[in-house]
Amino acid sequence: MSLLENPPTARGSLRARAFNDYITLASRPMMAVLGRGVVAAPSLLTAARPGVNRGLSAVSPVPRGTRITPVREWSGTGRVYGEWVHEHPAFGSRIPDPSTGRKVIYYLHGSGYVICSSRTHRGLVARLGRRAGVGAFSVDYRLGPEYQWPLGGDDAIRGYRWLLDQGFEGSQIVVAGDSAGGHLALDLLAANHRDGLPQPSAMVLFSPLYDPSFQMACALEDSGVKDPIINAHAAQYFLRMYTGDADPDDPRMRVQLSPDMDLPRTLIQVGAREVMADDARAIHRVITEAGGTSTLQEWPGQGHVFQMFPYFTPESREAVHEAASFVADA
Repeated sequence: MSLLENPPTARGSLRARAFNDYITLASRPMMAVLGRGVVAAPSLLTAARPGVNRGLSAVSPVPRGTRITPVREWSGTGRVYGEWVHEHPAFGSRIPDPSTGRKVIYYLHGSGYVICSSRTHRGLVARLGRRAGVGAFSVDYRLGPEYQWPLGGDDAIRGYRWLLDQGFEGSQIVVAGDSAGGHLALDLLAANHRDGLPQPSAMVLFSPLYDPSFQMACALEDSGVKDPIINAHAAQYFLRMYTGDADPDDPRMRVQLSPDMDLPRTLIQVGAREVMADDARAIHRVITEAGGTSTLQEWPGQGHVFQMFPYFTPESREAVHEAASFVADA
């Protein structure tokens, strides 16, 4: 079932097609070269990260009037790094206060457990929160190759528990994430269930990752699907910089949900052209088979996390609007 009243055309908009054609020529070859390079020299990925992050920040603008409040704290079990993304005080908003009873977004960024940060995703998080009328806490988790699995997942779990410690109820929290952040979100739900903690009220996932071994994505690429942004086999090298020798069937790698879990209502958006489309479908299936409620939107003609690029595709703005409406109604 889709929330879309007017689904995009089968091929996507003209602007989306032009953007995809351009990014295919620019991104996929660069990813292939870098992917081969990191196998021989993992430090190459660390060196390339700042430039990649600056480029992503530039094409995903932050709305005017957005205020950022950094968080650098230590909980009882370790660090909590991230930032609050909220409206500027001139417009009457402050850091979200749990005593008001209002919802808050807990955002888990992608990409591949090796690049990006709360800064690269600030524009997307701000647009989502502004349209939903809520503030957001975006967590910074540890990345490979400097850190390996499951440390990033541990940080994501800790950030959620930090929000609970601030006084937020689970019913006030909407978990959102993209790409690797989708896998972190599933890991979080399983950890909450295991430890008897309240689950979030809802979940929004953009192009989520289900299989960190990236075997599903590589199989889809081998079948003929060509994502305009991701070269699946190159991306698999990047993921290994974080997953290392982790067992692909470990319950924190291939997260399983069960009917005894209190699962949040979920919206999943995925580009129909992307190599992680089967990952999104798998998450949708896992949630529904566990008795949860999930809505899967497949946006024709779109690539990976197209919601980040409002300047280049009208579908980006439409999708974020759909997601914000879901958050507001959760």
